[in-house]
Amino acid sequence: QVQLVESGGGLVQAGGSLRLSCAASGRTFSDYGVGWFRQAPGKEREFVAHISWGAPSTTYADSVKGRFTISRDNAKNTVYLRMNSLKPEDTAVYYCARRARIAGPPDNRFDYDYWGQGTQVTVSS
Repeated sequence: QVQLVESGGGLVQAGGSLRLSCAASGRTFSDYGVGWFRQAPGKEREFVAHISWGAPSTTYADSVKGRFTISRDNAKNTVYLRMNSLKPEDTAVYYCARRARIAGPPDNRFDYDYWGQGTQVTVSS
């Protein structure tokens, strides 16, 4: 069993920054990629970023490319999402998840098996 806990969300003005953390307990992230997704009210959950565990390699949604950075700390069993130049349209609940499937692009939420409870990010204009 894997437990994922997100933290670091909050209220920030447009142009500001936040760093989200995703800490794993129980079985670790070893050998699994980890993704960040977000869901705004009334919208589908959408892919934000993914980091593989082995290399690591990173993938970003076009909407956050150049502004967000995903990273991980093996020793702390934690994955981070640094978010810069935040926009009001970034407002959402952000979730981290463990990717169960290795092949194919990492933006399919159905390829992820364990999810955290989410952390709210609100960007004011």
